Amino acid sequence: MSISGIITTLNEEQNIAQAIASLQQVCDEVIVVDSLSTDATVDIARQCGAIVVEQAYLGDGIQKNVALNHIHNLWVLSIDADERLSDELVRFIRSTDLEQSPYDGYAFRRRNYIGSRWVRCCGWYPDYLVRLFRHDRLRFRDTKQHSGIPENNTLRVKYDLLHYSYRSAGDLFAKPGRNFSTRSAKVIYLSGRKVRPWTPFLHFSGAFLSNYFLKGGILAGIDGFSLTLSKALNSYLKYAKVLEWQRDPKVRESEDFETIW
Repeated sequence: MSISGIITTLNEEQNIAQAIASLQQVCDEVIVVDSLSTDATVDIARQCGAIVVEQAYLGDGIQKNVALNHIHNLWVLSIDADERLSDELVRFIRSTDLEQSPYDGYAFRRRNYIGSRWVRCCGWYPDYLVRLFRHDRLRFRDTKQHSGIPENNTLRVKYDLLHYSYRSAGDLFAKPGRNFSTRSAKVIYLSGRKVRPWTPFLHFSGAFLSNYFLKGGILAGIDGFSLTLSKALNSYLKYAKVLEWQRDPKVRESEDFETIW
């Protein structure tokens, strides 16, 4: 059974070749939907044999679903540019008769790393996600943030997708401030939701206590503490930024609310 691999990218020249090679172990075509990268992502992807579709970023799920308009196979395998198939997952996919499968999709465990260190706390493992699916029955939710595929008639299998999201502990703190918190803050602000002066602190405290004690960050040493602090800081910044926009017209006027994604 043939499989189409899909990847969405933005300035992923350091990752894209390895991501495509990983998919090509089980896929006979790879579609890259690129969000108008300014680096060499597109050129590298084409050199590696991928079909490249250039599309201004529409949001997480919507962008991934763009790829479904360009595939030629029934079954689709979706990964991000910083993800790789484990050897065990490759063997599972190769040995599975998808043509006769009673399922519409398969969910894999995502093994998240900081550098080369596998971190299992704070909800990072097992982080099940549907990534292999029939596109005539399943697709990504058309949401702009944190989209996923519903687990309708899907099977969870105990094989890992490797996720190298953070190159170092420093990345844990750079990414929330640069990408995630501002994006989320804009969504909250544009919804008209009011943030109170104590809201950022309450969300910081809740996220820290939940991840450090309830989700096992305390058991994972310095990486567990760093990850917990990063998640709490992201939560704090999200609401602190909304509060600042509500209170300070000068800061608000300098922000571009037309560009969120």
